[in-house]
Amino acid sequence: MSDEAIGIEKLQQLITRGPFNQWLNFTVTEAGYDGVEIKAAWREEWVIHPERRYTHGGILAAIVDVAADYAIAARLGRPVPTIDLRVDYHKAAMPGDITAKGRVVRMGSQYSTAEAYLYNSEGELVASGRGTYLTAAPK
Repeated sequence: MSDEAIGIEKLQQLITRGPFNQWLNFTVTEAGYDGVEIKAAWREEWVIHPERRYTHGGILAAIVDVAADYAIAARLGRPVPTIDLRVDYHKAAMPGDITAKGRVVRMGSQYSTAEAYLYNSEGELVASGRGTYLTAAPK
């Protein structure tokens, strides 16, 4: 494993390969060995409560998972399967883009841990989480 990261363009190509990530409309704004920053562009379909207009927690959990996974992918050159994920919700996420900052906590040859923090358009923390990922080489 090197101390190099794959870069924004390559990470953007990887993250937009899957239809679900395309639907979440991710844009990689930063990518490096120390972590990634990804913007998820707001979608009306994220609303769970039409009158109060806050974002469904499952959407936020998915963004946490992707940001943590792609912090690892920036180092490995490939996304990896999620083994376990924990998410904490800090504040209702109202309509507006979400900025996710992901970083690797521990990189292992078999399993790795990464975390992500989600911020609303005002820069307030709305959710955070930590996941365990299978980083063993594919067979």
